[in-house]
Amino acid sequence: MKDVILGLVGVGRIGVMHANNIAALNGGLNPEGVNVRLRLTDVAEEHARTVAAGLGAEFLPSVEALLSSGLDGLVIATGTATHPELIKAGVDAGIPVFCEKPVALNVADALPVLDYIRDRKGVVQIGHQRRFDVGYLEARRAYQAGELGWIHSLRAVTCDMAPPPVEFLASSGGLFRDCSVHDFDILRWLTGREIVEVYAKGSNNGDPAIGGVGDVDTALALVTFDDGTVGTVSATRYNGAGHDVRLEIQGSRRSLMVGLDDKAAMASAEAGIHFPEGEPHKTFAERFDQAYRSEMAAFVELILGRRENPCTPEDAVAASRVADAAQESLATGVPVRVAQKVAR
Repeated sequence: MKDVILGLVGVGRIGVMHANNIAALNGGLNPEGVNVRLRLTDVAEEHARTVAAGLGAEFLPSVEALLSSGLDGLVIATGTATHPELIKAGVDAGIPVFCEKPVALNVADALPVLDYIRDRKGVVQIGHQRRFDVGYLEARRAYQAGELGWIHSLRAVTCDMAPPPVEFLASSGGLFRDCSVHDFDILRWLTGREIVEVYAKGSNNGDPAIGGVGDVDTALALVTFDDGTVGTVSATRYNGAGHDVRLEIQGSRRSLMVGLDDKAAMASAEAGIHFPEGEPHKTFAERFDQAYRSEMAAFVELILGRRENPCTPEDAVAASRVADAAQESLATGVPVRVAQKVAR
């Protein structure tokens, strides 16, 4: 049995989810002769010890202790501002790194991190979990196989059921950077094309405190691709029907919708139509449970040399460039060209 030792930094909401998913990996990996072991750390020591005890993991008192304990891979699930230095620490330790998106607070801050990784031949996977969702995978397959024809319209939707704490929003970078960056990434990944211009609008009709920290609770961006194709990306913090993430792809031959299943957070206004009948998802973790599990399994496969990197830092920064442009357009009220290079 080959041991793969993962070190997790951060056991907040998403860190605990990753910890649970890591602990569950052995059900599929043990029959293949692989055994994943988990070590973790967090500044909230008592909470981290409790999480570790519940999963049969090992708690270590610091990032330094974690990195010096003999890891095969590092998982970063801390606040965005800490990502650059933790990524560098993992690269310096000579181990593959998984880091939740984004690489840094903005593109300008991310570019030196890309150089650092590249110069040291580091391996870093960024957490854009939608790339592992079965619906998005099928849509990409159908498009690449030519089944949709040429795409004339795309409509991406990301809707939270309720907003996160205002304290989080104050440091999130804005709705487009926090939520819609996932849509920007998946549009690039699915189409194989670059978004070159964004025109964004937003509103605040919910908690005034969201506007008070410089954010909006609802926004829409018109995006233009490098071949002239157009699409829309919308997001809100107040979708009372449930957590709603969808992508509509309309082609010259056929159309597909990702996220249109029995748990879709909507209802038909047509007489006699009862679809969907399931209970809608309430959180992103519910909506993408399978995708998050597959994402972490892919990281272990990357460590073992069994697959290519499914989401490189360059991929993540390309999506962040679009998010930065969207935030700028939202602030200025005019269309913004997406920078392909950002001066340092």
